[in-house]
Amino acid sequence: MKKIAVFPGSFDPITRGHENVVLRALSLFDEIHVAIGVNSSKSYLFSLEQRKQWIEDTFAGYEQVKCVTYSGLTLDYCKQAGAKYMLRGVRNSGDAEYELTIAQMSKKLYPDVETVVMFTDSEYAFIHSRVVREIWKNKGDVSAFLPQNVKWDD
Repeated sequence: MKKIAVFPGSFDPITRGHENVVLRALSLFDEIHVAIGVNSSKSYLFSLEQRKQWIEDTFAGYEQVKCVTYSGLTLDYCKQAGAKYMLRGVRNSGDAEYELTIAQMSKKLYPDVETVVMFTDSEYAFIHSRVVREIWKNKGDVSAFLPQNVKWDD
């Protein structure tokens, strides 16, 4: 049976930390769905199309990585995709506590999905999409925090 993992997030924008987690997880799974959650009540800095394009560009050449969008519960998307694993990236102890809560609730809702937590390599642990967005909005240079293939227009 194919080992499919879902790596959910808003990816507004995708960062080197996200990229690091996915690339390191490639050896664990047959397929990784980088899944952009669509939440109509949330506002994003970058369009869904832009975020999807950046993810596709970042993982071009990695056939086992697929970029998808979904709405609703991540667990429902996992079921639909036949995924038995939810991949989560953790940067620090604050992330770890939050992810523990999500993993426990997910297990209660859908016991067939295992949450797999990967700690971001330390060189990327400080990168946070929210901070990257603030730097970008204020015309700062965010290139050190984004995958090489992520290009944007002002």
